[in-house]
Amino acid sequence: MFEGGVTLTKDAEKAIRYVALLGTPVFVLYGLIVMFGVVPSTNYINDLICLVILSLWLAVGIYHFFAPVRSKIDMLMRFVLYHALALATMLFITGFLQPFAASTALLFLASSLYYGTKGLIASIITVTLAALADIAMRYGAQPTIVSENLLGLSAILVIGVSIIMIISSQETRHKVLIKSQRQARLQSDRVETIMNNLTDATFSTDNKGRVQMYNAACLNLLDTNDSLKGKDISDLFTLTDESGKKVKLLSLLTAAQKTTRRDDIRHTYRDDEHIRIELTFAPIKSTFGDSKNANTKSGYVVIARDITKEKSLEEERDEFISVVSHELRTPITIVEGTLSNLQILLGRPRVPAKATLETTVETAHEQVLYLAKMVNDLSTLSRAERGVADAPEAVDVEEMIHRLHEQYQKDARDKKLHLDLDMGPKPGIVKASRLYLEELLQNFITNSIKYTEKGSVTIAVKQSKDMVLFTVKDTGIGISRGDQAKIFNKFYRSEDYRIRETSGTGLGLYVSQKLASKLGTTIELTSRLNHGSSFSFKMPVDTKK
Repeated sequence: MFEGGVTLTKDAEKAIRYVALLGTPVFVLYGLIVMFGVVPSTNYINDLICLVILSLWLAVGIYHFFAPVRSKIDMLMRFVLYHALALATMLFITGFLQPFAASTALLFLASSLYYGTKGLIASIITVTLAALADIAMRYGAQPTIVSENLLGLSAILVIGVSIIMIISSQETRHKVLIKSQRQARLQSDRVETIMNNLTDATFSTDNKGRVQMYNAACLNLLDTNDSLKGKDISDLFTLTDESGKKVKLLSLLTAAQKTTRRDDIRHTYRDDEHIRIELTFAPIKSTFGDSKNANTKSGYVVIARDITKEKSLEEERDEFISVVSHELRTPITIVEGTLSNLQILLGRPRVPAKATLETTVETAHEQVLYLAKMVNDLSTLSRAERGVADAPEAVDVEEMIHRLHEQYQKDARDKKLHLDLDMGPKPGIVKASRLYLEELLQNFITNSIKYTEKGSVTIAVKQSKDMVLFTVKDTGIGISRGDQAKIFNKFYRSEDYRIRETSGTGLGLYVSQKLASKLGTTIELTSRLNHGSSFSFKMPVDTKK
């Protein structure tokens, strides 16, 4: 409401009102003591004026306490009235050298609080003029009034200015403290904002490992909704290393002298599920700690990240390189050996029989075809994972199935198998990636021919309501129950000796599952060991013309 040199708070204003209320009885009592002659005063006029002034003190003090200030003019009038009463008391009752005069310093403080420097100067000038006026009125009868009033005025000024300086100094410190608190809060808010926008779980702890700050990712990683603040960070994690040895996180933190990264750690949940995590942690060093040693550890920052998927991909990549390099080595060695033999045979003076040469070339050709099949599987997997050539188009099911049937007739005849076609009337049109759909069916057909020694392979297509059911079934070796849950895993090959006798990378059905996912369908497997297998999936009929 008012602009002062010292900030006027509600508490300060309330304190001034109470001082005015409690000081009023003291001032009145002191005036009565002077009136009854207990304390002599050369400025005392008469009892009537004294009683009038004291009555006004009581009235103004009570009114100021209970009546709220309505406006600036109202407040100014009260200040004028208080100054008038204080000066009248000194001029006509106590004088400027009595103890009462010191209370005038409170007027200086109130003026400074409410009206700033201008109010303080006005208050000082008013009191000074009153002291000089008193000297002018009483000098003839009382020459000592000059020294008395000057001493009293000096005391009032010193006390008043000292009080204001002390309060101003305290307020300055208070403002500095508030500013520091605001800056600290601002920095804390910034750190908290940064932490909450990090995708990795981030903890800040004290030097004993108790969590002081954390972000939402921490709750996700630890799978909890409980507050983590104040908890020992070692109790939040159940850690083991690659050898299965328990790891205490706080021990890692206390041993760290710089930023440290560990990616060989596992965290186990209460349900015994475990994940691989990467821990990055560093000590927070401060030169302002309680310890006299410089760079004292005042806490730690810990960043935890779930790297289970990355580790799995890394292990799959290593396994992929190992399997592919092993599978490539054998056919390449065979091709190199047969071609070398062929070269030697052709270099002899008497070239061997045609049948011998044909067998050698055929062996090399079979291995080259195997290599081509492997490269094709890898290429198909790469396309499916990258989403290449996945644009849907209208596919005539009848035309596509007839073409596939003709395409694999020779492979079936070579193994003395029947490649049957079971297709209902007008199977319709499906809208899908032609490449993915054909490769999915090709994988099933080639697998069925490969693992069927006698009997038949049937390609069946039937429309049921708005769906087309594609099925490839055979009378082959079948798949055991245990293998059925694993055959769609990357690089998986059954331990069945009949499967091990045939070459393969274990990618075929994994690629098939990836293609089915891209086509928006699911592969259904029905199989019985030694009684054949059936792979099927459904696609919606395209009803748009």
